[in-house]
Amino acid sequence: MKHTIRAWRTGVVAAAVLLLAACQGHGSGDASLPSPSASSAFTHPDANGGRSADDRSEHVDLQFYMLGSAPPDMPRIQSAINEMTEAELNASVTFNFIAWTDYDLKYKQLLSSGQSVDLLFTADWAQYQTYAKRGAFLPLDDLLPAASPALQRFVPQETWDAVRIDGHIYTVPSTFKEYVTGGFVWREDLREKYGLPKPVDIATFEAYLAGIKRHEPDMQPVAIGAEVQNALAFSQLDVTRHSIGSMPYGLLATYANPADVRSYWGSPEQLADLKLFKRWSDLGYFSKNELNTSEFNQDRIIDGSAAAMFGDNLIRYNEALNNMQAAHPDWRLGYYPFPMAKGYATPVHPTHNGFAIPKSAKHPERALAFYEKLVTDERYNRLTEYGIEGVNYTIEDGYYRMIGDTSTNGFPREAMNGWAWRNPEYMLFAPSYDEIRSTFRELDRIQKPDIYTGFAEDDTAYQAEKAALDQVQKLYLYPLLAGLVDDVDAGLATFMKEAKEAGLDKVQAAYKKQWLAYLKERGIAGS
Repeated sequence: MKHTIRAWRTGVVAAAVLLLAACQGHGSGDASLPSPSASSAFTHPDANGGRSADDRSEHVDLQFYMLGSAPPDMPRIQSAINEMTEAELNASVTFNFIAWTDYDLKYKQLLSSGQSVDLLFTADWAQYQTYAKRGAFLPLDDLLPAASPALQRFVPQETWDAVRIDGHIYTVPSTFKEYVTGGFVWREDLREKYGLPKPVDIATFEAYLAGIKRHEPDMQPVAIGAEVQNALAFSQLDVTRHSIGSMPYGLLATYANPADVRSYWGSPEQLADLKLFKRWSDLGYFSKNELNTSEFNQDRIIDGSAAAMFGDNLIRYNEALNNMQAAHPDWRLGYYPFPMAKGYATPVHPTHNGFAIPKSAKHPERALAFYEKLVTDERYNRLTEYGIEGVNYTIEDGYYRMIGDTSTNGFPREAMNGWAWRNPEYMLFAPSYDEIRSTFRELDRIQKPDIYTGFAEDDTAYQAEKAALDQVQKLYLYPLLAGLVDDVDAGLATFMKEAKEAGLDKVQAAYKKQWLAYLKERGIAGS
């Protein structure tokens, strides 16, 4: 066990060295990205951002970055896209991928390096608001009507307004309404076979895991993966503690009383949750090696090596179901949304998926013109969302049908992770999506507006403490979450000691002050 923790800590220390190297020479803050007060680095003397209007007589190559891994057929898709862009935009596009492993560090390095990036995926969970406040992206207010008027018209005005940071638009948001709230995922065929309870809360989920362990000893009951904070802590905060959102720095507030912000870290609730996860680990519900795994939880469901996930959204659940049944038609999955347990659901905020133009972009006008094609032109949209018709998929009775399975198909549905440029008019769904629509309608009946995601944190005053806390979490909290620390009480005490020495109190106080000001500004009840 000590060897497992030591190996994990070695990897974390290496990541810390990389982070310090990226920030070296910038003092206690991160001067590689401008602070909100350093807007002069982003001053544009004219309506086109200080640049001449797009002269399409000049051929350009656009650098397009998204998260994830390139699917096998990506070269074919890129070639097909470039046939159109060469003729219609006098441009070529190079699609680049930022691997999920340490994506947050790599994302930051990409923005701070000055490397030419013309289009970059953004998301609230990838700190869109924070990067926009720092001036990492070009404002689009004047670029949109000049370079992509059809795209500007396509996105509703209220959606544009929802993504504004300090009055400006910095990302092109997705217009697809969805719920990405968490939920229990399990093998329904196995649940029925062994007469196990349907997971609708922690007690029934535990009973299902115990049944799988008893009847399928060679199968891991639940896939957790290396992102234990997301897979365990945030899921538990959602379904049991009813957190308003994934608040950082160990803070917790509820929808009913958002102004009552308290520390979850170090609380009796956190201790109880850590002991729950320790019990799951000791009972063999998940592996002692989760922190070192590189396999996605969904893939472990698809290949049958795991029988459940503690928290996944409906869209990913549906994709896992389709990919699993392509290889194993007799296997089935079940799903129960966390909002059903806590009594309300919030649709995704428009900042959840989008694309921005970083300050290092060489061709912002052409980049927006291309992105307009990607969203509003059916040829571009379907090619990059579904692949080549007749090669990667077919349309049968109005439904999407993957050709082959994930082991033989070089471009499964949304293989480029093109969530941001989904166009509801062009979207194709497998028959199983009818179940998702039905669940969405149920969630519509208990929906409440998302009051959390619109908040834009300004971490300028505590960036050094924030970086230190990140490393403390990985060194001391992650092993606790993964069930690798025998004495949970002592382990939590050590984590809290290290966190406070890293500046936890300062960071929590600063964040809480901003949060309460945001609630007051928005007139949100309870503030």
